[in-house]
Amino acid sequence: MSMIHTGEKSLTCTQCGKSFSQLSNLNKHMKIHTGEKPFTCTQCGKSFIQSSSLNLHMMIHTGEKPFTCTQCGKSFIQSSSLNLHMRIHTGEKPFRCTQCGKSFSQSSSLNLHMRIHTGKKPFTCTQCGKSFNQSSNLNQHMKIHTGEKPFTCIQCGKSFSQSSNLNHHMRIHTGEKPFTCTRCGKGFSQSSSLNLHMRIHTGEKPFRCTQCGKSFGRSSQHDIHMKSHTGVREYVCFECEKTFITSGELKLHQRNHAGEKPYKCSHCDKRFNQSEHLKRHERTHTGEKPYMCSHCNKRFSQLPHLKTHERIHTGEKPYRCDQCLQSFAHLVQLKKHMDQKLHT
Repeated sequence: MSMIHTGEKSLTCTQCGKSFSQLSNLNKHMKIHTGEKPFTCTQCGKSFIQSSSLNLHMMIHTGEKPFTCTQCGKSFIQSSSLNLHMRIHTGEKPFRCTQCGKSFSQSSSLNLHMRIHTGKKPFTCTQCGKSFNQSSNLNQHMKIHTGEKPFTCIQCGKSFSQSSNLNHHMRIHTGEKPFTCTRCGKGFSQSSSLNLHMRIHTGEKPFRCTQCGKSFGRSSQHDIHMKSHTGVREYVCFECEKTFITSGELKLHQRNHAGEKPYKCSHCDKRFNQSEHLKRHERTHTGEKPYMCSHCNKRFSQLPHLKTHERIHTGEKPYRCDQCLQSFAHLVQLKKHMDQKLHT
């Protein structure tokens, strides 16, 4: 017992050199190297190194979640999971990135974030060679090759490769949006969607192009932008032979040929070919203005309107005349200037 209080760790693993203060902890650790998993689930056959791990796993089958959040009622299998969840409500983010200053509620989230700066992608698919910065992303990717989708929605029959994706999907049916923006009150079905949304308010753009220095709020936007430097436009419209950088852009374009407008306004029956256009339109009915100026708190229904407004405060004039180098805050001002034919 004296070893525990003194911090002395005299028991060392001969395989990896890790030290322990108790023999029982060393014995448990050794099973990592031997692969021994003596505790087996009678429901699904999954095996574990420790009986405590099996007991936690059994709660997946029984549905038992004894630790409940007093703020929102969400329940968890482990007290540690509840403690991490509480940081959503308290806003506590004790783990800070030394590169960009971004803070995180979990050390594991910080470690993953650091790979954005280092570019490290240690998990590689043996089928196609694609690399990932998380093992979970690799596991999810592997199901593309196997086609495995073991999790099925009982409402509509749609299947998913991950249980978490099914849980997120179920919120479409229930309408549940447990993650709320503290700035504008908008609700989201996923915490990741809220985190992306918050960048609208904070202006954070952590993904920077190494070619031209332009920054982006999402990694997907950054990846698409990088293709503009390579000039590769691999997606071709067979109707008009116009080329596109992404398959998504091609699909949207093809709706112009087909006249397809799958997104219908529930207020006035007007239809749109893009979901984003529908969202913008519906704000004319709801009066929602989710974009707030950080200088004067004025609100706007569209992000471009906010950016234009903020130039009043910043004095930014991004539109410049090539002839006389005079700058303007708005494109319409530059066009008016050019139409006056002052340079002819």
